[in-house]
Amino acid sequence: MKFLLVFDFDHTIIDENSDTWIVKCAPERKLPNGLRNSYQPGHWTEYMGRVFVYLGDNGVKEDEMRRTMTTIPFTAGMIDLLGFIGENKELFDCIIVSDSNTVFIDWILKAADCHEVFDEVFTNPASFSSTGYLTVQNFHAHHCPKCPKNLCKRKVLKEFLDKQLERGVSYTQIVYIGDGGNDLCPVMFLKKNDIAMPRQGYTLEKKISQLAQDLRPVQCSVLAWSSAADIMSYLKLLIKK
Repeated sequence: MKFLLVFDFDHTIIDENSDTWIVKCAPERKLPNGLRNSYQPGHWTEYMGRVFVYLGDNGVKEDEMRRTMTTIPFTAGMIDLLGFIGENKELFDCIIVSDSNTVFIDWILKAADCHEVFDEVFTNPASFSSTGYLTVQNFHAHHCPKCPKNLCKRKVLKEFLDKQLERGVSYTQIVYIGDGGNDLCPVMFLKKNDIAMPRQGYTLEKKISQLAQDLRPVQCSVLAWSSAADIMSYLKLLIKK
């Protein structure tokens, strides 16, 4: 009996958006209008690439970025939840699927000493260039019309499950914990026995209820959460069964 926990990162594990938080490093803690207005829907990663160039051009170094990123607050109860999962790793496999980037997630999880809870992190690859600029790339290419160009979370989840099956690992239940519009695609892939846990009041919850109103409900069960304590209560019930 093993459960798979799939976490989004921004506004789920942390209570902010890591990509917008980095703007605190910019001169006057804001971006020029031209740069801000250069974002095109579905092309967030390219936009962030331009933000990182701007920060680099303004002399923002890796140390300052790291210091800023590690001040992001975790969502209420999240550190306790991750501790609980860590204590029950024989029952839970745990992955992150996020539109953030490897550098930010790595810094934040390591600073809070909870990186070992996660078996794998699927996010946009980032690194510092020889000139000290942070660069970011698309996670993968895909053909899903519903998802941003750089990341289809359904594809990531499906490929992970296929790989696990090849290793002889299958899951009693998948628990998907997220908040955003790009979490809907993987949630629609979940089966009847699985559970989606959208954050209360956020886009994912609204999109799931809109589908139900349109009589196209998702197959899985849905349980909204407002604090990670709600998620922990559910997981405790799960392992008692």
